[in-house]
Amino acid sequence: MRAQTVTAAILLFALALGGCATYPAHDLVRLSRERAADRQQVPVIIIPGLLGSRLVDRETGVEAWPGSTRKLLTSGYLELALQIDPDTLEPLDDGLIPGGIFDSAVGRNFYGRILDALQEVGGYRQARPGQRATRGDALMYTFTYDWRQDMVASARKLDELIEQIRRDYADPELRVDIIAHSMGGLIVGYYGRYGVNDVLDGNYFQITGAGAHKLRRVVLLGTPNQGTASAIHYFLNGYRVALSRLPTEGVATMPAMYQFFPHPHVNWIADTHGVPLKLDLFDVGTWRNFGWSVFGHNVQRKMAAQPGVWPAQNVFERYFKKRLERAQRFVWSLSAPAGDVELIEPLLFGSDCVPTPARLVLEVVDRDSVARLRPEQIQHPVPGIDYEKLMYDPGDGKVTKSSLLGRQEADVTTQRNEYENAEFDHPIFFCESHDLLTGNVHLIDNLLHYLLSVDRPAPAAH
Repeated sequence: MRAQTVTAAILLFALALGGCATYPAHDLVRLSRERAADRQQVPVIIIPGLLGSRLVDRETGVEAWPGSTRKLLTSGYLELALQIDPDTLEPLDDGLIPGGIFDSAVGRNFYGRILDALQEVGGYRQARPGQRATRGDALMYTFTYDWRQDMVASARKLDELIEQIRRDYADPELRVDIIAHSMGGLIVGYYGRYGVNDVLDGNYFQITGAGAHKLRRVVLLGTPNQGTASAIHYFLNGYRVALSRLPTEGVATMPAMYQFFPHPHVNWIADTHGVPLKLDLFDVGTWRNFGWSVFGHNVQRKMAAQPGVWPAQNVFERYFKKRLERAQRFVWSLSAPAGDVELIEPLLFGSDCVPTPARLVLEVVDRDSVARLRPEQIQHPVPGIDYEKLMYDPGDGKVTKSSLLGRQEADVTTQRNEYENAEFDHPIFFCESHDLLTGNVHLIDNLLHYLLSVDRPAPAAH
């Protein structure tokens, strides 16, 4: 009976992720042969998205994320919640470090297919930092990182990898190619603009292009360049992990989760009549007033029943405020006008065929304002309001088309304002879900065409 239960859980998990798409059998080797002949070979770095890096205990090597199939299906992953220093309001080192890419699970392929194609078709060879390389070698590196941490910290780790690759090639001017999925694209976006500088402690974002001068080509897959309303769902309802949920209080310990919030100019919430509401998502008062996340009485009672697991309430609330402030500066830093600084224009891949959370609806019930995440939750719908259209936009299920394009409105025919990323102007769209973008054979074909084509001039180094 136990085996049948686990088998049923695996089937449910697979269905929850979406059915496997069937593609024509492209001969990618033949399609790429002529391109490879003229390419200028440089190393490529693959950066996974949120949850895409395995996390292991530094001392024991035991894998905390994702762990076994049984754990993936049944654990709440409370051990992933970060402890907080009450004085500095910074996460404490819990001994978990990146342990490799999370390429596949329970029959689903997240990154394995794209890695195989780069090696078998593109001619890249998997390499490890610290191994000597020869100029012209087409080597492939994976950048794994602790996706819970502040993205500025991850950008600094990315720079460490690039500098090590330069040493391996004995070329201090070497540029690398980047393929980044989802959160990985936000890390690259920050790195290209600011390098290793932390500009999130103030409100002035001096773009230097320090990271851009170490990059040749950048490919972004399903990156939320204007944030995602899905992140708000995580804070209000927990993060769905297979058949379990990381609770909202666990999500709230992770600095990176705040940095996914929609840009301040994005319409992320409306009332039941469809009228946009002027609520500041980055103001801690908004969360406190509505009793959201760690400010909710039910959440507070639950944390109080687990002493020693969660920070003291006053510490958690001050930490929450600090993370909101850094997150607001993070999203502004990615949209600040670059002026005369030349950045790398990335090639964008995404999907626009899956209904994707774009905004919440605030419904008043018995004098209480309740955030509705899905149309079916609305108890008293207003006649004539299409809540599906109001709450969802075209996208990949997690990232809307407008966010991928760095725009604040779903209508891409409207003129950009100065805080919309003008460098995101050449997208390629496929019909695919967010987690499976990297395995789409049409995407892989176009990706190889781009990487293996003749080099283009890059911004000159300063």
